[in-house]
Amino acid sequence: MEKIYNSIIEALIFASDESIHASEIINAIKEIDGDDTEINAKDVDAAVDEINKYFEDNDRSFQIVRIANGYTFATKLEYAKYVGFLSSEKSKRRLSQAALETLAIIAYKQPITKPELEQIRGVNTDYMINTLLEKNLITIKGRAETIGRPLLYSTTDEFLKYFGLNTIADLPKPREIEEIMQDEDFLEQKRKIMMNEIEEIIENETDMSGEENDSIE
Repeated sequence: MEKIYNSIIEALIFASDESIHASEIINAIKEIDGDDTEINAKDVDAAVDEINKYFEDNDRSFQIVRIANGYTFATKLEYAKYVGFLSSEKSKRRLSQAALETLAIIAYKQPITKPELEQIRGVNTDYMINTLLEKNLITIKGRAETIGRPLLYSTTDEFLKYFGLNTIADLPKPREIEEIMQDEDFLEQKRKIMMNEIEEIIENETDMSGEENDSIE
């Protein structure tokens, strides 16, 4: 097997969303270079070993691992905690519109109880509260001195970091929010976000439709 296939094999493994089997790699190569191309599963496995040796010799942070009878890229164990931190930080940034609305009410009305929150929003907030607690954006600050002694919720230091605030006093005043909402740049950004959300919905519906059609067939 020519050395050029090492790079091709590396590219195919890198581009695959899931663990890719040697047979898939071989099929891709033969589809492009012809059925008479001399390459087999042992050649692929040997190429992976050579690629990993190159990564090791050059002190790279990743390697190709063998999973589920296939190959996939993975970060080396010693870097896992750093990658894990980055992933958790990214997940914390993903808040739905409903979660943001719930968080805003808590921020401005804190400490606030769940019944008070639901009275303002007009909907059940169990899921939103749990989501915000999991993301460490809100915390329980005790119980209210009212009937049933419901839990009180307040924002956390993580909330301040999330929105780049020094203290809660730095939150924009309601009048400032109204001015922001009318700002042309804000409206343009809102339009772009809404378009992106619509495109994601359409893409998801298309994927689901395709899966349904495949199952029917």
